[in-house]
Amino acid sequence: MSEDKVVQLGAKKRETTQDEPVYCSFCGRPNTQVIKMIQGPGVNICSECTMIAVQYLILNDRMPSAEAQAILDAFWGKAR
Repeated sequence: MSEDKVVQLGAKKRETTQDEPVYCSFCGRPNTQVIKMIQGPGVNICSECTMIAVQYLILNDRMPSAEAQAILDAFWGKAR
C-alpha cells in the first residue's frame, strides 16, 4: 500500500501492513483502484465517493455559490 495514496485523519493511526488494502466504506473499492483514500476513525472514503458527495451537496441547492462554482470550474479545468 502506497502511503501517499491513503491519507489518515484523526488522532489515532491505524495499524496496517503495506500489502493490506484499505476499502472505501461507501463503494467498497480498495485503495488500489482509486486515486486517493481517506481514513477516518472507523470509516474510509475514496476520492470518487468524495466527489459524488461534494457535487450532490453543491447541486442540491440548484445554484452553487460563486465560490463553489469557481472551485468546480478549477477542478474540471474550465477557464473563466
